[in-house]
Amino acid sequence: MTDTQTFDLVTTRSGIQLRVRPVDAADEGALAAFFTHVSPDDLRFRFLSGAETVRHDQLVAMTQVDHGRTESFLAYDVATDVLVATAMLACDAALHTGEVAIVVRADYKNRGLGWALLAYVGDVAAAKGLQAIEAVESRQNHAALEVERDLGFTVAAYPGDPALNLVRRALPTGPASLG
Repeated sequence: MTDTQTFDLVTTRSGIQLRVRPVDAADEGALAAFFTHVSPDDLRFRFLSGAETVRHDQLVAMTQVDHGRTESFLAYDVATDVLVATAMLACDAALHTGEVAIVVRADYKNRGLGWALLAYVGDVAAAKGLQAIEAVESRQNHAALEVERDLGFTVAAYPGDPALNLVRRALPTGPASLG
């Protein structure tokens, strides 16, 4: 990380401190390396496909964002400087709703990172003035659904696909935290 990059400090429920910052195009290699430490199930849940690797065009979509309607964040463990998670927020054209996608390194699972990042992204979305955030989840992704329910998301069947759920949370108007 260069000295000119801004970041936020986020602390998980288990006490891990994360340095969270927006991605830039130079992060493609680091993101590609990160995904080699993500479980096959989590890759499937993140991309809703059976692919075992992340394609170059997917990495480009995650690193070359407009930072207005779309934002992608990288989360580093402050203690080790290891990239441990990534989160994306993709907003509709009217900036009413944002879709969230989060993935955590396999060796950092079950330590509160997903919960902390979802709360963080919710705060970013609220600051942008969005009315709601949502995610499309596999019905098999029980861990993500549990985190989302814990943060007040509603869960409904995804229209037209019985294998998916749509989770949604209305955002507060004005400054407030999901966490």
